[in-house]
Amino acid sequence: MRYLSTRGGMAPLPFCETVLMGLAPDGGLLLPERYPRIDRATLDAWRGLGYAELAFEIIRLFADDIPADDLKGIVSRAYRAEVFGSEAIAPLKRLHDGLAILGLSNGPTLAFKDMAMQFLGQLFEYVLDKRGETLNILGATSGDTGSAAEYAMRGKRGINVFMLSPDGKMSAFQRAQMYSLQDENIHNIAIQGMFDDCQDIVKAVQNDHAFKARRKIGTVNSINWARVVAQVVYYFHGYFRATASNDEQVSFCVPSGNFGNVCAGHVARQMGLPVERLIVATNENDVLDEFFRTGRYAPRGSERTYVTSSPSMDISKASNFERFVFDLMGRDGEAVKRLWSEVDAGGGFQLDAETMGRVRDAFGFVSGKSAHADRIATIRQVDAEDGVVVDTHTADGIKVARELRREGETVVCLETALPAKFAETIREALDREPPRPAGFEALESLPQRVVMLPADAGQVKALIEKTLG
Repeated sequence: MRYLSTRGGMAPLPFCETVLMGLAPDGGLLLPERYPRIDRATLDAWRGLGYAELAFEIIRLFADDIPADDLKGIVSRAYRAEVFGSEAIAPLKRLHDGLAILGLSNGPTLAFKDMAMQFLGQLFEYVLDKRGETLNILGATSGDTGSAAEYAMRGKRGINVFMLSPDGKMSAFQRAQMYSLQDENIHNIAIQGMFDDCQDIVKAVQNDHAFKARRKIGTVNSINWARVVAQVVYYFHGYFRATASNDEQVSFCVPSGNFGNVCAGHVARQMGLPVERLIVATNENDVLDEFFRTGRYAPRGSERTYVTSSPSMDISKASNFERFVFDLMGRDGEAVKRLWSEVDAGGGFQLDAETMGRVRDAFGFVSGKSAHADRIATIRQVDAEDGVVVDTHTADGIKVARELRREGETVVCLETALPAKFAETIREALDREPPRPAGFEALESLPQRVVMLPADAGQVKALIEKTLG
């Protein structure tokens, strides 16, 4: 299996050559030359597997340059009951109306990002050890990627993490999870701006090829293909848990900001998983919803990005959206390059009705949006009717899923995080504190370590230089 760039300017590379890369040299994102196709016999054989076993079977199709025994070791270390709280790893529960929630937030940082990041931590350490190299990770987070990456990479040999986050835009819990880490290889940088500013800095540094090569800069954002691959696994797992046989179809509703989570669902569907529809749920920052409704993709810039009560989705430029558009445009790298030149120039693009018909009919995408009043109402409703407290982003997904669900359609909502991470909104909705797992009782009172910088790639590079010496 070899990998190419969505913008067509990179010679195909094997998996391990892409793991440490981040963006392709031409500024595009990496995708496999083809998606592996899963036949019915394979689907039947996978149905009874545990999570780590399933992860091995799926990831080996994309990472065929890692010896099987080595890959088994990587996934078995990543997906352990000790890390995720139970052998189930990602349990599924049903609400009274049949809507299912796939529990993806049982890892060390209580968010779905742990599902991929625990794998990525083990994978990075393995690849670096084999190559005798070091890696300096530069990432951006709107709330959950940062802590998941830092907890997965803390203490790892040969790895430093520099994590950008928008100053004052995350919940107190999210900030404390990141900024309280005292590990020498973890460096938090609060950027005066929005998540999109942080993401733009990461891309600017990635595109400074001399600096990137000299300082061994990699990324853990979902622009890293290995992270998307790891997320593909829980779509298969969720499908098996939500169905009695492989004759059934399932739709997934995915709270979406940067499009990485639902992009993994797109890959699973292209592989042959019986997915009826992929339902994209946005918050007030509804650029993706606007696209799926109208064909217009127009990022609004940080100055017009709303600060909301589902902050991990306060994103206007959805990085992984480029991967889907590459497939939509028949894998024409030049076409994608033209479209993103319009985006990078501060504009956007409009796709025609015929193309948008294929978005719905050939690729199964639909979308909806949720605002603050909607998520408050949904949190109250789910608590009252099912005795389940959900976080704000998962509430957005449930609201949109209920709005768009067809009669007889099995819909699985992907849980985004545990409600403890968004206590202020939970208190507003339920007039009580959300349940908080053991070990997190005094998190916000721990000493915090963070550096403040303006939204300037040059200053971030200077800080990296100073830190590394």
